[in-house]
Amino acid sequence: MNKQTFIDGLKAGLNTTWTLGKIIFPITFIITILQFTPVLPFLTELIAPFMGLFGLSGEAAVPLVLGNLLNLYAGIAGILSLEMTVKEVFIIAVMLSFSHNLLIETGVALKVGVKLWVVLLVRLGLAFVSAIVINLVWTGGGEIAQYGMVPVSEPDISGWGSIILLGLEKAAFGVLQLAMIVIPLMVAIQIMRDMKWLDVFSRWMAPITRGLGMRENTSMTLVAGLTIGLAYGAGVMIKAVQEDGVSKKDATLAFIFLVACHAVVEDTLIFIPLGIPILPLLLIRVITAILLTITVAAIWKRAERREPSYEQSH
Repeated sequence: MNKQTFIDGLKAGLNTTWTLGKIIFPITFIITILQFTPVLPFLTELIAPFMGLFGLSGEAAVPLVLGNLLNLYAGIAGILSLEMTVKEVFIIAVMLSFSHNLLIETGVALKVGVKLWVVLLVRLGLAFVSAIVINLVWTGGGEIAQYGMVPVSEPDISGWGSIILLGLEKAAFGVLQLAMIVIPLMVAIQIMRDMKWLDVFSRWMAPITRGLGMRENTSMTLVAGLTIGLAYGAGVMIKAVQEDGVSKKDATLAFIFLVACHAVVEDTLIFIPLGIPILPLLLIRVITAILLTITVAAIWKRAERREPSYEQSH
């Protein structure tokens, strides 16, 4: 590895951190402040009447609002504050697996070039449909869930000064956490690119990416999203779109796959303490991701074939 490779990777990491940090910092700060205002309780009360559609009680709106506006950990903390059945906890876990940290991850997706309606339709659609299907199909899980951990207590807050300070701390930590993951990742990818290892890796992944309807150069995007998540993996996606010739179509298909199945190890394991079966949770995510991506890719390909004949007939 030469010095220029390291410098190029470092620059790419810093640029990506700056790009994503401009999304993560303000949203984290604002949502943290809103936690101490009537806004979140208002949103919870607003959606509570619709919980019956998913086989959930009205109070289940609490973890769903927290998980979607904040992250999975906030959603889990909301679950731990309630007494619910195993079935209810499982339904919420599946919903939050598809749709969590909605504001930040949607902002990141827009940076990659994925359209807003695609993001919202896929994420919320998967969450809603999966909950309805599980509620209709699963007749068990009526016992009360036994939680295996205690939520982390929030620091004592007194006055707007400490609230704003907490917001700044959480926002800054979010960007710092991003930098600690993205910068080394970008350096590693730059090394692999200069050493031509990415070409080899793409060839290994070719059958999988082709099977999902994407070209081989989308492989790094998929692996990054699967292992480190949508928000952090977006750094790789942005760079791939800019430098590796990944088309907007392939970026969109990759995003659709990763919406259903990203950070697949971490986002599955953190539900273990809730006392729910996690293997079905993992299988639901993986199978949904594969089927949805293949279906969308097939529809997209058919639409592309029709366009020339349409133009010729006019």
